[in-house]
Amino acid sequence: MRVNMKYITAAADMANEIHHVLHTTIRTIYPKYYPEEVVDFFCRHHSTEHIAEGIASGNMGVLMNDERIIGTGCFDGNHITGLYVLPAYQKQGCGSQIIEHLEAEIRKNHNTAILDASLPAVCLYEHRGYQTVGHGIFELENDVRLVYEIMEKKLKTD
Repeated sequence: MRVNMKYITAAADMANEIHHVLHTTIRTIYPKYYPEEVVDFFCRHHSTEHIAEGIASGNMGVLMNDERIIGTGCFDGNHITGLYVLPAYQKQGCGSQIIEHLEAEIRKNHNTAILDASLPAVCLYEHRGYQTVGHGIFELENDVRLVYEIMEKKLKTD
């Protein structure tokens, strides 16, 4: 399935395809872990405008399989702010490939990477050497709470 994979910096003309990757992944995976209000929250958060901001920052990249975007990652400072892989490509090393690129960029200026992990992603991050350092709770409508892990990983020993 994975023939010609490459990770490149996202460009403005990729916003709609990135939106598709984010929303397909959220709508497919998150309902197994979260109530509908949380799924809707994530979809609202990852709006076309939010994606455009990530692209404009220069810190968003995409994982391409031939000419198709199958995953995306973004960071701000030493904070990994997002990592999504289409469900059909999960559990094939795609997420790890994206993390490696994000960590390489973060390592240029920081000793530690931090992230807020959704419940479906915690195992991936633990496998990559991240450790939970706290728990976050975000209050949503209808007394629903979004619960997530705050994780970090030392990138340099200096």
